[in-house]
Amino acid sequence: MAGSVWPAPVQTRITGLFGIRYPIIQAGMVWAAGSRLAVAVSEAGGLGMIGAGSMKPDLLRAQIRKAKEGTPRPFAVNVPLVRGDAADLLRVVLDEGVRIVFTSSGHPLKFTGLLRKEGCIVVHVVAAVKHALKAVAAGCDAVVAEGFEAGGHNGVDEITTLALVPQIADAVSVPLLAAGGIADGRGLAAALALGADGVQVGTRFAATVESSAHENYKAAVLAAGDGGTVLTLRNLAPVRMIRTPFALKAVEAERSGATRGELETLLGTKREMMGIFEGNAEEGEFEAGQSSGLVREILPAGEVVRRMMEQYHDAVHRLP
Repeated sequence: MAGSVWPAPVQTRITGLFGIRYPIIQAGMVWAAGSRLAVAVSEAGGLGMIGAGSMKPDLLRAQIRKAKEGTPRPFAVNVPLVRGDAADLLRVVLDEGVRIVFTSSGHPLKFTGLLRKEGCIVVHVVAAVKHALKAVAAGCDAVVAEGFEAGGHNGVDEITTLALVPQIADAVSVPLLAAGGIADGRGLAAALALGADGVQVGTRFAATVESSAHENYKAAVLAAGDGGTVLTLRNLAPVRMIRTPFALKAVEAERSGATRGELETLLGTKREMMGIFEGNAEEGEFEAGQSSGLVREILPAGEVVRRMMEQYHDAVHRLP
């Protein structure tokens, strides 16, 4: 990409908050978002993120150190608060000097005070206005409004990005990121028009050269069309994934009236690892969003950032 022409920067509250060139944040996806991906996105002018949700503290420490060796630019770490060792993971983040922390899957109040005291910028992922208000009240510096088009775990209310983002923009005064269904510059332009200050992008970055996801998973994303994903396990914890044999088995179980306990037994453990990291399409979860239909080739992550910004400028110029 040395000879590529890079688009002009776009200044928003998010680029100012993180000290980045473009308002593009790479999501901290389990089994896909390691140091290599985070470095590539940050080097390209976005904000890369390490996904701690699939890591033990020692592995997270090693990944953070690799990222610090790979780029002097800012990067973040995402920690799902539902993890039993969330406190240990956050301690590693603080000890290693990372000062941009994204939290998800839980109430941030338990840790926001500590993180802010240590000088961290804290961002929480939400799926409803009420959760955004709680995050702001807890002291978060920004929020991510994630619509149910997104891959992986989703909000129980199933609110779309198009409807969710402007409602949260009206409800809070802190910087806002839009997520769910966004994979190119047109999505970025739409998100800013809805009142967001930037976007958090998952599936598009999961299917890049630097992603640690298995090649079978990346191929499945490329093969997925507009209806290639399904939201399942609604009665347990809603998860959007590609229509693999396991996903269809989960759908059929729900249709047959499976109880919560039966669904928990079906889900078992390590389905995400089997699917995303090991490439097992029969028994694993291939978590991905509806934006899979927009992913048509495996590119370096930096090139994804560059093309998104080109598309963004083109989209804005096309408006009357």
